[in-house]
Amino acid sequence: MKKFLILAALLAAPACSAERMVLAPAPAVDAPLAKGALQKAVFAGGCFWGVEGVFERVKGVKSVVSGYAGGARATAIYEITGSGLTGHAEAVEITYDPAVVSYGTLLRVFFSVAHDPTQLNRQGPDSGSQYRSALFTRDAGQERIARAYVAQLEKAGTWKPKIVTTFEGAKPFYAGEDYHQNYLRAHPTQPYIVYNDIPKVEGFKRLFPALWSDKPAA
Repeated sequence: MKKFLILAALLAAPACSAERMVLAPAPAVDAPLAKGALQKAVFAGGCFWGVEGVFERVKGVKSVVSGYAGGARATAIYEITGSGLTGHAEAVEITYDPAVVSYGTLLRVFFSVAHDPTQLNRQGPDSGSQYRSALFTRDAGQERIARAYVAQLEKAGTWKPKIVTTFEGAKPFYAGEDYHQNYLRAHPTQPYIVYNDIPKVEGFKRLFPALWSDKPAA
């Protein structure tokens, strides 16, 4: 469902997030903090506006770009991906400092507050495969950590419903249109943002105060 079709309904909705937030356990398998080149992580968890809004507040994150992953370059266009037929998911590309924040910690934030990993091909009011929960791991190390973490969450029973997050490897990421970048900060009073996304950012600050950055990443 297109976001602009549901704004009127959200105006009358109660002031609470459409998705659940759960403090997931710290990853048992992770890469140690170490100096080195900046690294990238690509996550898909529903509308990229809110996912970007959360990760731009994580200490050690240098930039967050909203875009598309899973399909071809030619169809990495908002109006086309909305069909749900392109293979793309709305995703974010996170550039982070591995000396400050680990890939496992980013995963913990992703599963805890950025989205609900038990919703199949939807998040909150948005439905379609373009809103699926997916991990686009960049290398074997990320793949190992991600699979171990999902297995850990399932064993711990962090969520009663089954985790439906897919592992889709290092498929290319394509940056989205300029008007989607920094969307949450540019439109903090839009009803969709107020209802679905601001609570995620507030939830992140509440659940992970040590990771919170007062200055959002670029």
